Amino acid sequence: MAHAGTARDPGPLDVLVVGAGPTGLTLALELAVRGVRLRLVDKALDRVHESRALAIQPRTLEVLARDGLARELVERGNPAVELRLHLGGRTVRLGLFDLGLKDSPFPHLLFLSQSETERVIGEHLARRGAAAERGVELTALVQERQAVRCSLRHADGTEETVRARYVVGCDGAHSTVRREAGIAFRGRPYAPTFVLADLEADGLEAGPVHAFVSGDGVLFLFPLRDPATWRMIAMRPRGQEAVAGETVALQELQGLVARFVTGVRLRDPVWTTNFRLHLRSAVRYRAGRVLLAGDAAHIHSPAGAQGMNTGIQDAVNLGWKLALVVAGRSPDRLLGTYEAERLPVGRAVLRLSDRAFTVATSAAAPLRLARARLAPVVVPLVLRLNRLRAAGFRTVAELTVSYRRSPLAVEGPGAPRRGPRAGDRLPDAPLGGGTLHEAVGAEGFHLLLCGPPGRWSEAQVRELEGRGLRVHRLSRGPAPAAGDGGRDGLVLDRLGVTGTATAHLLVRPDGYVAYRGGSDLAGLRAYLGSWLPR
Repeated sequence: MAHAGTARDPGPLDVLVVGAGPTGLTLALELAVRGVRLRLVDKALDRVHESRALAIQPRTLEVLARDGLARELVERGNPAVELRLHLGGRTVRLGLFDLGLKDSPFPHLLFLSQSETERVIGEHLARRGAAAERGVELTALVQERQAVRCSLRHADGTEETVRARYVVGCDGAHSTVRREAGIAFRGRPYAPTFVLADLEADGLEAGPVHAFVSGDGVLFLFPLRDPATWRMIAMRPRGQEAVAGETVALQELQGLVARFVTGVRLRDPVWTTNFRLHLRSAVRYRAGRVLLAGDAAHIHSPAGAQGMNTGIQDAVNLGWKLALVVAGRSPDRLLGTYEAERLPVGRAVLRLSDRAFTVATSAAAPLRLARARLAPVVVPLVLRLNRLRAAGFRTVAELTVSYRRSPLAVEGPGAPRRGPRAGDRLPDAPLGGGTLHEAVGAEGFHLLLCGPPGRWSEAQVRELEGRGLRVHRLSRGPAPAAGDGGRDGLVLDRLGVTGTATAHLLVRPDGYVAYRGGSDLAGLRAYLGSWLPR
């Protein structure tokens, strides 16, 4: 986009997105799909080319399923299904996500370098005519009554003034947007220093994730395809801290590996660096017309591979809400539900990753002893508990993220006693020639009318479609065979609609249940009147 040497004000944009990492790219794509006037800027001259974040969770793939985006990511990545947990002289083979994910179309953890993730999302965004503008830095912003006035500096030194109705900071841990909005970022750094490296490794079984646990901490080797075969993450020994951002010599990497395992030889490093980890959270995600998402709102340890995934899901949650508000279809208070829903999720991720990280890396004598002596005995026993494993996998896969306490989650009269409640993720199941997620994947709100054929009249369906809803009628059929769930039986079972019961579920654009009720549609009409009045 052309820019002037000083101020240029053709009228406010709908949204200015600052930061073109995975979160900013996803948000821009969500907005572009819905016709929002936006710009996406990033001060970096190019996207990242290192692996950085490298795991995509099942829930993230679900929310990126539109237009084949998730399918393309899967094709380019490595859907790892096994973990080799090396506990001293004992190795435990553990299936990853082999339990508890039957209601997801992506029952696996996908390893794909951040550079590839950004490239794929960026290509989809460019096809929508909203490519990232590189070498453009936000230097200041001032909130006005109807817009935010932003100062941008381009790589050639020219400056530009832009007005946007809303600004979203996706510009990372050192967010300029957060600083300019006056939002505090509280937390602390972790003591240890870590090393990252993308490289080749001989003497290591290809395919699985390898985790080596000892009293000294943990060493991870993750399978990649690009830019190298392996990603290594290791904690430096206490007293051998290094300056974050500095490269690490191959000999030093080999020495770190030797503390955990013999017989593995490293070679051909593509990228190496020292890094420090922080545990920090923004005290709020919104200040007037300025909002935060991704690392600008929360940073934490990589335990559980939650960081990039949480940011992408921030973007998906915020995208459809911003689009409705700027289009005048929903009141501004809809944006208040973004912080109400995502800030608790961000804080829960921080707590979970912090606990796992502390257990794995603490230098305290009891935890060092537990890793060295107790883990080889206790861990194999715990892993035999399938129900516990299934619950853990669903949590890490982010399928348990729920917004039940959100103002947007309403349980109406006659709602089923079982199944996903308002605020929960909609489960997937086969439906016709496809799946339930595919059926509700088109843009907008979807209404599932569940019950015997003929329960919902054509006049009722036309009325609801006139409110902008995409209506789906689900039924077990007039006469299911013995032992057969009927035409849509499995879907209805997973929705908690049993026998000849009647229910309706309103599904949000991000795949969460907004409203549930029984046969009476009055509560649904009131809900639509409150949140989608136009």
